[in-house]
Amino acid sequence: MNDKEAREIRRRFKPDKTWINAVHGCYVNESKKVISTFRESVQTMVQDESERFLALLKKPISGTIGRSLINLEFSARQVMESEEHKLLMAMRACGLENEELLAAFYNRVAQTLNIDGGYIILLVHDTYSVPYRSSDGLAQHDASDEEFSYFICSICPVKQTQPVLSYQLAENCFNALNNGFAVSAPQLGFMFPAFDNRAANIYATLYYTKSTADNHPEFTTAVFGIEPPMPAASQKEVFSEILSEALAEECCIETVQSVQEHIGQIMEMHKENHVEEPLALSKNELGAVLDQCGVSAERVQAFSDAFDAYFGTDAALPPVNMIDKKQFVITTPEVTVKVDPERSDMIELRKIDGLKYILIPADDVVEVNGVKVQFGEK
Repeated sequence: MNDKEAREIRRRFKPDKTWINAVHGCYVNESKKVISTFRESVQTMVQDESERFLALLKKPISGTIGRSLINLEFSARQVMESEEHKLLMAMRACGLENEELLAAFYNRVAQTLNIDGGYIILLVHDTYSVPYRSSDGLAQHDASDEEFSYFICSICPVKQTQPVLSYQLAENCFNALNNGFAVSAPQLGFMFPAFDNRAANIYATLYYTKSTADNHPEFTTAVFGIEPPMPAASQKEVFSEILSEALAEECCIETVQSVQEHIGQIMEMHKENHVEEPLALSKNELGAVLDQCGVSAERVQAFSDAFDAYFGTDAALPPVNMIDKKQFVITTPEVTVKVDPERSDMIELRKIDGLKYILIPADDVVEVNGVKVQFGEK
């Protein structure tokens, strides 16, 4: 799936546009036991409640593709034979109305998912009459020829709230409100099947993880039979590590600045050209970037070898997991310096009298903890 397709489905999750009938779910306690199940009618909820439920349910299709949203693909054999895929298909076919199937799904999640404390599993089924889209991109809602049947799962931690002091205006007095349990934003979730080329793709699912450091492989293995790719935060860490080690003495600040600039330009071009497919760079494309940045052929090959060893020969990484377009950061054990990436050329590393220094021009206003300071003459 791409961002445009995810946005199209997200628009379904508004109280005035949704045709969703019910929210199914259960509560799992800290001991990994399913304590209770429920079925809530969306149509009979007051507006505030329905908005809150729908916000929790659309979160698993919100975020950046390749970072918090991951396209997971089933093999042909899994689609034909695996118990995981059969369960997902059966849940979709019954519109989540088969209690035995739901119980099997709840127990599978409860027995495997590692989350501190209790949580709720929310499930909702929807059938979307996909509007026909003409060659000029305009949707014709009265010319639908495709129905997309899918369901979304949202897993939300439940945390105990602290008691608060409340003022009752009518009684003109204060009351202590008892602490209860609050449902937090989803930690993870998914949509099945994927919405590819504006149609159902039962060979794929869109998986959401809030944490860029932990994408809960125990969950994807149990529910999909698929091991997820390396978490986004780990991708960035490993990419930085192999870049430093492979380039060795050629890994100077000017080279790192140039690499970030070139990758940023690729991202901008992808955006300006309105390419719908998510951007991912292979080792060959990254090797070409290094070559353009003046890295020797020997070091480019060392980078390619390390890339294969850590990510796999056919891997491609989302550039959003490799660079931060919003800031350029230099760190030492004692100091962190953050600079606008467009002004990273201001930074200079230099040796003076045998000592290494980070040099930054300071001709403009300089503030220390919000206080404007002057440069004294020595």
